[in-house]
Amino acid sequence: MADAKVIPFDDDRSRGGAGKVVPRRRGASGRRKGEPMAVREVAPLPGQQDGEPSPGAGRYEAPPERPRDGGGLERRVAGGLAFLRRRLTGDYDVDEFGYDKELTDQVLMSLVRPLYEKYFRVEVKGIENIPAEGGALIVANHSGTLPLDGVMMQVAVHDNHPQNRHLRLLAADLVFMLPVVNELARKAGHTLACAEDAQSLLERGELVGVMPEGFKGIGKPFSERYKLQRFGRGGFVSTALKAGTPIVPCSIVGAEEIYPMIGNAKTLARLLGFPYFPITPTFPWLGPLGAVPLPTKWTIQFGEPIPTDGYPPEAAEDPMLMFNLTDQVREQIQHTLYKLLVQRRSVFF
Repeated sequence: MADAKVIPFDDDRSRGGAGKVVPRRRGASGRRKGEPMAVREVAPLPGQQDGEPSPGAGRYEAPPERPRDGGGLERRVAGGLAFLRRRLTGDYDVDEFGYDKELTDQVLMSLVRPLYEKYFRVEVKGIENIPAEGGALIVANHSGTLPLDGVMMQVAVHDNHPQNRHLRLLAADLVFMLPVVNELARKAGHTLACAEDAQSLLERGELVGVMPEGFKGIGKPFSERYKLQRFGRGGFVSTALKAGTPIVPCSIVGAEEIYPMIGNAKTLARLLGFPYFPITPTFPWLGPLGAVPLPTKWTIQFGEPIPTDGYPPEAAEDPMLMFNLTDQVREQIQHTLYKLLVQRRSVFF
């Protein structure tokens, strides 16, 4: 509806009664729409001369302009293009182990982060036990038929630590014999599980992750879930003693149930060169669909660090000391696993 008009009294048409005044709705200020605002005179302040501007006059500052919605998108697009240019021109750094930090941050972490946040819904505890700087050896239990627990632990350290530290995992030689997996593991910072590589990384101030159970832990049947297997000969303790870095025990709950291993086709495993060939309630019966992990709820807890810098250099060759420290780490991880299992209300929720 068009606005009603007011015919002014001084208009020629209003003279002689020809014109008609149409009332208009007043606004909140009491002023009719279209009328000029009345100017209210303000008494001068004490000591202020006539015509002198009031204190603060002309100091009005407009509110800050809100950023445009496209600013974040533009920055992301520019960052992505710069990343592609560096990849194409080879202008990026890779260390002697093949670790590509930029590719890990920009691509690899982004690919597995939805699995970490939305699918497994990982809860992290005790992140403050990981040192803010310097080397440290993180020792964790191993389970799940496929080594997803190592990848989830890597994301947990990076995304929850105040310094966003990177975890360099020690992997079995089988990982570096598989095509594609070999390259991805190297790019993500994994290296061969040998004392020389581990000690070199620790002495450089890196966080190093190791799972001493190896294939015995990841390939154990579902009936033995959350029961730690033997921790080898304690080589990881010797490495930490030589580097003088603390050992941080880590307990992971939730990985055991992603692929409940109810059988092992040993003959097929030998033919394929694998340490085991798992049979689960869904694999191989459902084909590729059976390879999808179950959406269990995970908890990763980092325990109090065990210092090693107070031992003499020859302590790394003391078998009794290595046995005692290995047993201490194993017992701490096992005790925390039992405690987390008691606190867990559901496997999936």
